[in-house]
Amino acid sequence: MRICHITPSLPPEYTAVATLPVCLGWLATANGDEVQYISNPAPEDLLRRAAGEEMPGPVLRLPPQTRPDSMPLGVRTPAAVSAVARAILPHVRWADVLHMHGNTLLATSGALVAELTGKPTVLTLYGTEIWEYQVRRWRPDLFTRAYRKAAHVAFYSQGLLTRAMELGLGRRNSTVIYPPVAHEFTFQDEGGQADARAALGIRSRHVLVTVKRVDTLGGHRHLLEALSEIIRTHPDTRLVICGTGPLIEDVKAAARSWGVEGHVTFTGPLGAAAVARYDAAADAFVLASQLDSCPTGALEALACGTPVIATDNPGGLEIREIFGFDVTIVPRENPMALARALVHLFEAKRRVRASTIDVIDREFRPEQVFAQYRALYSDGVERAAKRTRKRQSKQG
Repeated sequence: MRICHITPSLPPEYTAVATLPVCLGWLATANGDEVQYISNPAPEDLLRRAAGEEMPGPVLRLPPQTRPDSMPLGVRTPAAVSAVARAILPHVRWADVLHMHGNTLLATSGALVAELTGKPTVLTLYGTEIWEYQVRRWRPDLFTRAYRKAAHVAFYSQGLLTRAMELGLGRRNSTVIYPPVAHEFTFQDEGGQADARAALGIRSRHVLVTVKRVDTLGGHRHLLEALSEIIRTHPDTRLVICGTGPLIEDVKAAARSWGVEGHVTFTGPLGAAAVARYDAAADAFVLASQLDSCPTGALEALACGTPVIATDNPGGLEIREIFGFDVTIVPRENPMALARALVHLFEAKRRVRASTIDVIDREFRPEQVFAQYRALYSDGVERAAKRTRKRQSKQG
C-alpha cells in the first residue's frame, strides 16, 4: 500500500501532529508499505538540528501560501488552494490512500485533490479543529468538506469526538484512536529515577517536568506562579520546561518576574529519548494547560513511572478517567491549587501503579495504534476500489 501523509510539521518538531505521521510511517514500511510526506518547512534552527535525520519516506516541503494569522480556521483563498493543489497532485496520484493531519491549508487542499482524483482519505483531528470549529456558510469551508468526504475520521480523544457530535458533526466511520507512546518511554523505579537524575546532572530534591508547546493555552505562567509558592516551603525544587513555542521568551521573562528563574530549566526542543530521561527523573509531570484533547506528554510520563498532575481541561479529565489514582486533577488557572497538589505529592512520593503501565503497554504503544490506522487505510482503499468497479460496470 502507498500512503501519503499530509501534515503541517515533522520532526525535529516535537508535537503530536509531527510525531504521529512519522511513527506510523516507520511501522508502515516495516509492514511492506511505502510512504511519502507533504509538509511545511520547519523553522531554520530545527532544520539544522534535523540535518541527516532519517525519515521513513521522501518529504515534499511546501512554503506557506499566507501568514497563519491571516487565515481563519476553515477558510482558504482560491489562489492558495490552487497553488498547493498543483504542487501536490503528483503525490496524490501516487498514493493509494492519503492521511491528512489537522486543519491546515495543506490538509484541506489535499483532501480536495483526493476527492477530485477518487483517492480515499483518513483525517486525524487533534483538538483545535473541533474546539474552535465554526460553521462558515457564507464562504468556502474546505475543512467541513474534507471532514464529510473522508473515508474515516480519527479523533485524538473521546472528549474530542463527543464535542464534534455536539457541534452537529456526527458521521459514520469516525473513531477514537489515542496517541502512540514510543518505546523510549519505559517504566523506571526509584533506582532508575535516581540514575536519570545523575545522567542529567540534576541534584535538586524535588523535580517537576512539563512537556507542552509554549503558547497561549500552555498554562506556563500559572505553573511558574505555583512554583513561586512551592519554593517558599520546598526551596530545593526544580522545574524543567521541555520544548519551545511562540511565547517562550515571555515565559522566561515571567520566571524572572516571579523570582523563580534559578529554579527553572528551559531545555529547548528535544527528541523522544531526551524527553524520556527528564520524565523518568521527575517526581511529577505537570500539565497546566487550559485546553487539551489527549496530552501525549502526560501519557509518556506515566509510561516512565511518573505521576501526573493536570488541570481540569478535557484531556486531563479523560486521562484521569483512564488511569485513575496516578492522575491528579486541579482547577484550571488556579496556581494555589496546583501548588498544594504538588506539595502533597512531595510529601508522599511514589511511582505509578503496575496497572497504569499495563494499560499503556496494552493500548497505547505504536504497534497497537498503527494496527488501528492500517485497518482504516485498508477499508478506505477497498471502498474506493468498489466505487471504481461499480462506475466501470455502469459505463460498460
